[in-house]
Amino acid sequence: LQAGGLASPWAAAVDVDAFFVAGLAAAALGAYGNAWHDDALRKLRASSTDGSYKIPKGGLYEYVSGANFLCEILEWGGFACAARTTASWVFAACVVLNLGPRALHHHAWYREKFGSEYPAGRKALLPWVL
Repeated sequence: LQAGGLASPWAAAVDVDAFFVAGLAAAALGAYGNAWHDDALRKLRASSTDGSYKIPKGGLYEYVSGANFLCEILEWGGFACAARTTASWVFAACVVLNLGPRALHHHAWYREKFGSEYPAGRKALLPWVL
């Protein structure tokens, strides 16, 4: 749907400049990271013999509880930078407003579930910050 808007007769031409290339690179990196971190969570749960939860490790999970959320925000933020449409900026903002609270909730859940076993320095969404 988002990409279709870029090809419509109403779409303005987007300059292929450094901002476009950086946005495209961020979107691609975010999409890859999102898929990688989601897959890591699936494999972690599948590796459990009793179906119990485990602490995610590897990749950005070493720094944040919501690594998949962080990558999805990067993906759509990058897309918005590349597309430069009102719809893409609104969508990126909605992604942040949806996934930010989810990351905070997941982080609190992990800390409650695992207590002192959960890495004390791990943040919810932004490494070393939040």
